[in-house]
Amino acid sequence: MSSLALYNTLTRQSHPFVPIKSGEVSIYLCGATVQGSPHIGHIRSGLNFDILRRWLTKSGYTVTFIRNVTDIDDKILQKAAIEGTPWWALAAKYEREFSQAYAALNVLAPTYEPRATGHITQMIEPMARLMEKGLAYSASNGDVYLEVSKLDSYLTLSHQKVEDLQSSTEDVRSESYKRDPHDFALWKSAKEGEPSWPTPWGSGRPGWHLECSAMIYAYLGEAFDIHGGGLDLIFPHHENEIAQSHGAGWPFANVWMHNAWVTASGEKMSKSLGNSLLVSTLLKKVRGIELRWYLGSAHYRSMMEFSQEALDDSSTAFRRIESFLFRATEILGKPPTPTFAPQFVDAMNDDLAVPLVLAQIAENLRIGNIALTNNDDKAISVAANEIRGALEILGCDPFDPAFASSAADLAPTLDGVIALALEQRNAARARKDFAASDAIRDGLSDLGVSIEDTPQGPRWSITPMEKR
Repeated sequence: MSSLALYNTLTRQSHPFVPIKSGEVSIYLCGATVQGSPHIGHIRSGLNFDILRRWLTKSGYTVTFIRNVTDIDDKILQKAAIEGTPWWALAAKYEREFSQAYAALNVLAPTYEPRATGHITQMIEPMARLMEKGLAYSASNGDVYLEVSKLDSYLTLSHQKVEDLQSSTEDVRSESYKRDPHDFALWKSAKEGEPSWPTPWGSGRPGWHLECSAMIYAYLGEAFDIHGGGLDLIFPHHENEIAQSHGAGWPFANVWMHNAWVTASGEKMSKSLGNSLLVSTLLKKVRGIELRWYLGSAHYRSMMEFSQEALDDSSTAFRRIESFLFRATEILGKPPTPTFAPQFVDAMNDDLAVPLVLAQIAENLRIGNIALTNNDDKAISVAANEIRGALEILGCDPFDPAFASSAADLAPTLDGVIALALEQRNAARARKDFAASDAIRDGLSDLGVSIEDTPQGPRWSITPMEKR
């Protein structure tokens, strides 16, 4: 079987993954800026890197996974001012919503989840180092900037040229205070009505880029294995993280991984476009396990065009997989044991080739359903075990306690109750009382229970709420 290879945005190639410390992997994922409710574009990033984490753990690594919370930011302050809410209260509200969305989709909690405002002291250290090296300067307006022209290298991640860049749009008011339009803020001076913290260069608040470098250093040290985030973060955020961290003398990340966007009508999902699809809204239409299955179905580097029809089709397909696993459990007398076929291992080791995994699941489902018809318990077991193994890594295992409200947990109780109704239906059909038989079927349908007549007898499944 193959060894793990990951695509590195820095080199634009896939390379065999070799951790800095044998048997251990350190990952930093840029988390939420908590300025609003989470949409599926936000959560896709966390979900993609959750799959990576699960696979690394299953491959025998001890994983330290950091996902930060940006709880101080221009947009947070602006929205809090508009709503007349304290900025910290607004940030706390949306941070809770993000946590709830991650949990609903079975995204594992990070090893540590630092907030930017809890690490101001750690941000002063890299600024001091950059000032001592002559790479940063304190402007007359109290801001502290990194002087891009003095760096040994810049734009190594996005492969752009400095002369092709437009000047920074972080704060138009600060442009006249910079030595060069491309310099970016490490620290923003205190402004009336805004929160601020003291530093040797004056009170203020951190720049977005500095926050991540400081938290990474605090939790993972000068060098770490994998830095993740969305494609939109490559420039300027990740470029500026590299600039200030290298300038401070830290090797920083070995591998850079970026997930693609969820799009709607071909455009990146965002609040400004007004096409956000909130996780809380979609969870009223499909279960968390089905939404996760849908969002995790594309390769993490591929754009994903959202449509309600695609989500519905994906949910239906997942319920077929789920139904097979429950039927296998009934026949075999126990839940499937997760196993990993060589083809699955090779697909995951090929830069997390999830679409290949889904094709393998579909083939196992086909084989498993034939085995059900032929009463081939051995083939049923092999197919079910391999399907459950794949679902475990994808975070969509219906037997996982995280999905406590799923049909997997309700099945033992519901099966007995529904079996009584089906016995009455069968009895009505036997005496040719088709009106009574249809009434039982329609009554179950009204309650959200679909009945499928199979060669092995009637089977039931739960119909999504909006389709009842």
